[in-house]
Amino acid sequence: MKIAVSGKGGVGKTTITALLTHSFVKDGLKVIAIDADPDANLAHTLGFPEDVTITPLVELKDLIKERVGAEPGKATVYFKMNPKVDDIPDKFAVKKDNIKLMAMGTIRRGGSGCACPENVMVRQLLSHLLIQRDEVVILDMEAGIEHLGRGTSRFVDQLLVVLEPTNSSIQTFNRIKKLATDLGIKKIIPVANKIKNSDGIERIKKGIESDIWCIIPQTDSLADYNGGVVDENVANEINNLKIKLQKELNNG
Repeated sequence: MKIAVSGKGGVGKTTITALLTHSFVKDGLKVIAIDADPDANLAHTLGFPEDVTITPLVELKDLIKERVGAEPGKATVYFKMNPKVDDIPDKFAVKKDNIKLMAMGTIRRGGSGCACPENVMVRQLLSHLLIQRDEVVILDMEAGIEHLGRGTSRFVDQLLVVLEPTNSSIQTFNRIKKLATDLGIKKIIPVANKIKNSDGIERIKKGIESDIWCIIPQTDSLADYNGGVVDENVANEINNLKIKLQKELNNG
């Protein structure tokens, strides 16, 4: 199962990613969690130790040069478009229980530097993870819709879009839904977060033309979630979401 989690900044994508990851792990499944958000904080949200060191893929300059055949950040014409990446998750992921965590990092364009080698490496690794790995793969995507424009998540089985009851969040959902549909992603799943009352749900329902699969209430237990115990209502909603995702995938 390959899942991407998207949505407007600040809606709780990383929290939903972490909650789902732990829910799969409780079932005895192995999960590769990918922090593809430049504002990376998935390690903290998953409950990894504060002193854990996660080197983003784009900062592994020597590895990129070796595999792609080009100096990262420098203009070049010739480089490998299909570098070897199948060993990277096992060598460079940090591990906790049945979770492997990797960070993609931010690709910066500076002066005349070319970001192509980094892009090639990231795209090849994501393709490998989404197509060839047997584990559950969950991507915590960057905020907004830019990643969909680049086609980063086109190979996912399901795209979860987290939204809260605000106009801007609903607008972002609708833009993501359109772009994802254009890319051929068939399963676009709304997840409502930070819901205080029924008015919030009604506002979301009026703004989107999709069924809400999961409703996460506003709760102190998620204020700074770091892998700990959550309210029973939250745990039940996440567990039901996981079951729905599994059934949807099996029914293909």
